[in-house]
Amino acid sequence: MNKHDYEAIGRELDLLRADVTADLGERDAAYIRRIIALQRTLEVAGRLMLMASSRRPAWIAGTATLSVAKILENMEIGHNVMHGQWDWMHDPKIHSTTWEWDTVCPSGQWKHSHNVVHHTYTNILGKDRDVGFGLLRVTPEQEWHPAYLAQPFYNLLLALLYEYGIALHDLAVEQIESGEKTKEEVDLQVKEIGRKIRRQWAKDYIGFPLLTGRQFVPTLLANLTANTVRNVWAHTIIFCGHFPEDVEVFPEERLEGESKGQWYVRQLLGSANIKGGRLFHLMTGNLSHQIEHHLFPDLPSNRYAQIAPRVRELCEKYDLPYNSGRLSRQVTSTWSKIIKMSFPSAKR
Repeated sequence: MNKHDYEAIGRELDLLRADVTADLGERDAAYIRRIIALQRTLEVAGRLMLMASSRRPAWIAGTATLSVAKILENMEIGHNVMHGQWDWMHDPKIHSTTWEWDTVCPSGQWKHSHNVVHHTYTNILGKDRDVGFGLLRVTPEQEWHPAYLAQPFYNLLLALLYEYGIALHDLAVEQIESGEKTKEEVDLQVKEIGRKIRRQWAKDYIGFPLLTGRQFVPTLLANLTANTVRNVWAHTIIFCGHFPEDVEVFPEERLEGESKGQWYVRQLLGSANIKGGRLFHLMTGNLSHQIEHHLFPDLPSNRYAQIAPRVRELCEKYDLPYNSGRLSRQVTSTWSKIIKMSFPSAKR
């Protein structure tokens, strides 16, 4: 691609963004309020069912309902609200500066590691700490180490404990040695994480189980199961949007003099979508439209399905790949890459 192509892509995507922004209104506001109401209804319903959690049908129904509620809160609501997608409503209750999500990761730390670092330096080796999350080798450009031989196991453990991995992500303790952070700054972050973990544990593993009296243990296990289901689902969707085959990574030199059009193209090449229906997209927080999300991270998520055809047409026009596939395909591709990259001889 030449300079003129990049400029043209930048203009077209800027125009697409302007079209959506100009059209935002009450219909969109009603959407997010409806989803929040649905999520809270599901959570209350799940908690009420677990009042009889010693009975297997009630335990299964309550756990499943609570799992769905936690997935909705984490992905379609929390993630997207904290991206500032709904700040235009000027509603202090649905705003990126006030929302605290139902996970052990403090919202402020997540907004720095994700909104600032990841979405600025998407897939830039050495800058984007989401490339392998500091734990996995996901591209041959990463230097191999014998520890990577066990990375399929690391990845499985990360999936089960994903909220804790995300909570630790912004610590970046390696930056103490480089002088980018001080030990005191990291200590303050650790204390904040500890406070958030204590609040979450007090709620899910003490408070709500106590409300069910003699059914304390099955209710605690139901909460643990719901959190684990949410963790595994979030991990699956995030990884399938970032690490399937053909998703590209870039050297730091790519940032030198990078234009808006080149930034857009980097987002296109560094992301992957997951095909599915409306319910599936809702349950992924519309991160099944990861390409559109990386292009426009602060546009409301309910608009991604609408703009996806225009983004695909743009890719076809400029002969750019539009990586999209069913969940089964993207999961297989992602895990195959993680297994392959655990060996020193792995190539793209």
